[in-house]
Amino acid sequence: MAELSAFEQDLCANAPADYDDLTALYLNCTLKPSPALSHTQELAERSIAIMRANGVTVDVIRAVDHTIATGVYPDMTEHGAERDVWPALFERVMAADILVLLTPIWLGEKSSVATQVVERLYGNSGELNDRDQSAYYGRTAGCLVTGNEDGAKHCAMNLLYSLAHLGYVIPPQADAAWLGGVGPGPSYADEGSGGPENDFTRRNTAFMTWNLLHTARWLKDAGGFPAHGNQRSLWDAGCRFDHPNPDYR
Repeated sequence: MAELSAFEQDLCANAPADYDDLTALYLNCTLKPSPALSHTQELAERSIAIMRANGVTVDVIRAVDHTIATGVYPDMTEHGAERDVWPALFERVMAADILVLLTPIWLGEKSSVATQVVERLYGNSGELNDRDQSAYYGRTAGCLVTGNEDGAKHCAMNLLYSLAHLGYVIPPQADAAWLGGVGPGPSYADEGSGGPENDFTRRNTAFMTWNLLHTARWLKDAGGFPAHGNQRSLWDAGCRFDHPNPDYR
């Protein structure tokens, strides 16, 4: 676990609300199976430390350690896959008030594992909560990115849009990243990289974490996202909320 500075510890001790009933899932999309060092996970440990200091229950999944079938259906064993653990992982996704996707950068893009995870999240987007909204409504999300090449903002843009499209609430400054020198060189957790000490990355990671906490608190206290004008069953039943179809002619 990353160590928090005295200032960070004071922020946690004097938080504006209680967060100990919240849960957070950090879904790591590294290409490295355990127990190999994941630099992206090491960055996430700073965020996790803030969460745990506030009493949040934190779950961590390294996606590549699990047999996640490729596809966009909730259970791919019903569509030809021999094995698919995504249904069990999805239960952990749905148990979390906060989702943080973690990805390295490869060729300027998020990892292939991150793409697969987003596709599987998308596969469950047709499920509804008890208010007839998309199942992801009332939850908040962010992302963390590491790499030795450009593309951090591009990766964050893609991930945060995807999560918002699925129904997650994205707070302000909901991403953070660390980039090493372009090309071969030390990665975030390597000795001499300067990653863990980088003030810009530490600041953005802290801001992201606190903004996720604040947003999750508001959503939970409000009983979720307001169910008005966004209920799938009413739309399917023909309720068009008094809006005619636009005429673009």
